[in-house]
Amino acid sequence: MRVEDRELVAQLCAARAGVRVDVEKTYLIESRLGPVARREGFGSVNDLLTTLRARREDRLAWGIVEAMAHGETAFFRDREPFALFRDEVLPTLAKLRGGEPVRIWSAACASGQEVYSLAMVIEDERARLPGLKVELFGSDLSERQLEKAQSGLYTQFEVQRGLPIRQLVRHFEQDDEMWAISPRIRQMVRWRRINLVADLSTAGRFDVIFCRYVLSSLVEPMKTRLLENLARALGPEGFLFLGRDETATGLGDAFQPVQGRTGLYARNPAFRVAA
Repeated sequence: MRVEDRELVAQLCAARAGVRVDVEKTYLIESRLGPVARREGFGSVNDLLTTLRARREDRLAWGIVEAMAHGETAFFRDREPFALFRDEVLPTLAKLRGGEPVRIWSAACASGQEVYSLAMVIEDERARLPGLKVELFGSDLSERQLEKAQSGLYTQFEVQRGLPIRQLVRHFEQDDEMWAISPRIRQMVRWRRINLVADLSTAGRFDVIFCRYVLSSLVEPMKTRLLENLARALGPEGFLFLGRDETATGLGDAFQPVQGRTGLYARNPAFRVAA
């Protein structure tokens, strides 16, 4: 790939979704965009980018951005956040809501493993939390990722990555060579395509937001915007989960860490949320 083509991809991703692309990683760019080129009928990634320069077609541009924004995901990734959600956050919020639904958002759900992990935790905790009501939402930038998530179908490799055997037995059924998550779990989730660095004023208000490993993938100016957007979408007593090595410290005043709880943040009371 030519340098100018790699720079075009980086500029496009940064402008539309805040996604950081390393222009030195030629192989990564080509491997991500190869399927886009083939899907759109081009002979190569170079042909795809040449056409984009000539036409500036919105559909092609978003296809490139969505492919480059594709993130890694797995069931119960890192374990600790899901244990913290189960043991502390969910019971606390259930009590505070007093019978009203606890609203939970997986804000970059990719192919659905994170939000389905949350759904399985919630389902397994119902006996311990009688009267629990939950509204569970999953969103992603990529329409293709959302389509896979909504199907609830996963390969043997995907279910082996992080999914405890007891959860597999309880919540999945084998479907030929794939594993299908139960209709009960699948129907717990509502889906929507959302660009997290765009205007989130219509996204709603939530008690818990999982937005893990997104912050570290963004260009610097967009990191503060993302956190401010999430703060506006989070209720005053709500919680934000970031990735294991991510931090909101030094990126504006929207959030403050919850002491002793790695990756868990609360909205800073001093942060002014626009009406």
